[in-house]
Amino acid sequence: MDFKFSADDEAFRREFRSWLEANAPKREHSVEDDLGPIRESGGEDWQRRLEWHKKMHSGGWVGISWPKEYGGRGASIIQQLIYNEELGRANVPQLVNGLGIMLVGPTLIHWGTEEQKKRYVPKILSGEEIWCQGYSEPGSGSDVASLQTRAVEEGDYFIINGQKVWTSDAHHADYCILLTRTDPSAPKHKGISYIVVDMHSPGVTVRPLVQITGDANFNEVFFEDVKVPKKNLVGEKNQGWQVAITTLMFERSGIGGGRDMLGEVRDLAHLARAVQINGKSAWDHSSVRQKISGFAAEALGLKYTGYRQLTRRLKGLPPGPEGSVLKLGTSELNLKMNKFAMELLGPYAQIEFKAPFAVDKGKWSYRMLASRALTIAGGTSEIQHNIIGERVLGLPKGY
Repeated sequence: MDFKFSADDEAFRREFRSWLEANAPKREHSVEDDLGPIRESGGEDWQRRLEWHKKMHSGGWVGISWPKEYGGRGASIIQQLIYNEELGRANVPQLVNGLGIMLVGPTLIHWGTEEQKKRYVPKILSGEEIWCQGYSEPGSGSDVASLQTRAVEEGDYFIINGQKVWTSDAHHADYCILLTRTDPSAPKHKGISYIVVDMHSPGVTVRPLVQITGDANFNEVFFEDVKVPKKNLVGEKNQGWQVAITTLMFERSGIGGGRDMLGEVRDLAHLARAVQINGKSAWDHSSVRQKISGFAAEALGLKYTGYRQLTRRLKGLPPGPEGSVLKLGTSELNLKMNKFAMELLGPYAQIEFKAPFAVDKGKWSYRMLASRALTIAGGTSEIQHNIIGERVLGLPKGY
């Protein structure tokens, strides 16, 4: 791969950077901006992000690589990479419809009917309609295909009953991409259908779940005799597993591929310079520097692994199992770095987020509590190991 950007791509970078400098929220850097991808998404923070999302959309800077006919910018995959880099550089708020943009839109563009694309995709970009993902169930976490939520045909509708859990942003969502079982007699990877459900339908109940961080940004969702029009079926009936896998590939490449771990390594190095071990800066100890250097090497490896995934996209292919390498590496590196931060902080690691005397306002303890979730979201680390072994390395099952 040629790591040099073309003149057109550099012009795109300058254009977006200039727009951000002119339009980014004028605010001081806050500790919430340092917490990473899993943090509270309600109240004032949600409203702030919603306003920013609308401003980005009005400037044509949401879903930039999507086709123009569906409200995107038609930008190249390389320009999408540049876009992500510039967003990280500007340290702006996250957009509100992350799942819609990362998962739903690309999946609908690939599998949806023209009616579905024109109906849903533009409002995903504008933030007018927020989306969530109904995959996991209390008895079907990593083994998603064992799901038991049922959709029974009744005239022009499906009648849906069941429960989903760990559903991020369901308390804000207008729509859900829901995996349901439409043929209970079929093998577990068959007989599954992928259906769009209006979250405001009678019979849908959302209950937020409080995490160990104290936040409640994911939920359990109950479906009791929910009527959904058959036109909301994405792909073919009983063939929803193919559609679901497409969504998962976008999810895994999105979780791992868009995150600047080098920035977090630099943040950890800053912490090492600020705390002391035996009366001198932790950074002065060679063992600490070696540990952080190892993290930096892993972060660089992930960066260039992301470029390999990018090459696949440049060839016109959807994200493949290689995305599992990024997802696994990113979530596990994040966990290791936050564990090491706890070692550096010593007794101060016990002080909670925003408490008096907490180092960096307690963001490191928050990150540590939140980091385990990233090894579960989008497919557990154990599942990613299996995918890499079987589909990338060609190893036999049970190796």
